[in-house]
Amino acid sequence: MSNVTASSQTQTVRTAPLRGGFWLVVLGAALWGVDPLFRILLLKSLTSSQIVLLEHVVLFLAAAPVLWRHRAELKRIRLRHAAALIFVSWGGSAVATILFTKALAGGDINAVVLLQKLQPLFAIGLAALVLKERLPRYFGPLVLLALLGTYLLTFGWSMPFGQAASFIGIGSVMALGAAALWGGSTVMGRYLLGTMKYETVTSLRFILALPFLFVLTSMEGAPWQLQGGLGSSAAIAINLLLQALLPGLLSMLLYYKGLSTTKASFATLAELSFPMTSLVLNWIVYQQLVTWQQILGFAMIWTALFFISSQQRERLEAASQPNS
Repeated sequence: MSNVTASSQTQTVRTAPLRGGFWLVVLGAALWGVDPLFRILLLKSLTSSQIVLLEHVVLFLAAAPVLWRHRAELKRIRLRHAAALIFVSWGGSAVATILFTKALAGGDINAVVLLQKLQPLFAIGLAALVLKERLPRYFGPLVLLALLGTYLLTFGWSMPFGQAASFIGIGSVMALGAAALWGGSTVMGRYLLGTMKYETVTSLRFILALPFLFVLTSMEGAPWQLQGGLGSSAAIAINLLLQALLPGLLSMLLYYKGLSTTKASFATLAELSFPMTSLVLNWIVYQQLVTWQQILGFAMIWTALFFISSQQRERLEAASQPNS
């Protein structure tokens, strides 16, 4: 899920790969695992589109001042940049989050969470097509391994037929769609960073998604009517605020702070705290136990990602070496 781009960061990491930065990544990723808990609570009173819309209203309030400070960069935007921004904002920020939220409401929560670890595979594949980046060695077999793991996460050893499998499958397809769009947004965001700053791209991502979400939500029946369940609008507001602060803002601050001094391969290990937190919460709160088929499937996906991450580390270290 992460990219380490600075050679100076690689040099810093060599001396102490498991110091404070590693544990900051662990803590930041662990907070991501709390996100489904808030979303499922909010789904008792709001639709998926309503939840994502309200999230983006909060994000808009935070992003608007940032975009205003960087407004001069908007002059550099060309048609190709606008297309990338539409993909990032409408696809990655709006549709992907709605799909993820719907998947939590209509599928196996554990499978939905674990399938998000496929995001880097989508990002690497699209980066090869769009940014002409070189694919990792043995990328084909590693993708096949990850696909087998995905099947086990979704269906176990059973064939994908029947009512129960269909119910699980719909949620998993939505989760895969979210992972693909988020992975694609990583690539498009990387492309945009060649023209504008990270703060500008992030602000535009949230702001441009807002009108699109208004349209999607307005197309629902009685789009502004609460379904009831949380008790009051104040309770909904508190849940939205906690979701924005904990698995949103605080987690990303901790994650990127730790990532600045952590190797990509070690970060891959640290990010295992994300699914582990979700699995524990799902067990405690929703009594959903992970099956051994899901564990095996996740192990296949993680193994593929670990080998890819190790190759990325080797490339960074080779690039940081002075020319002889």
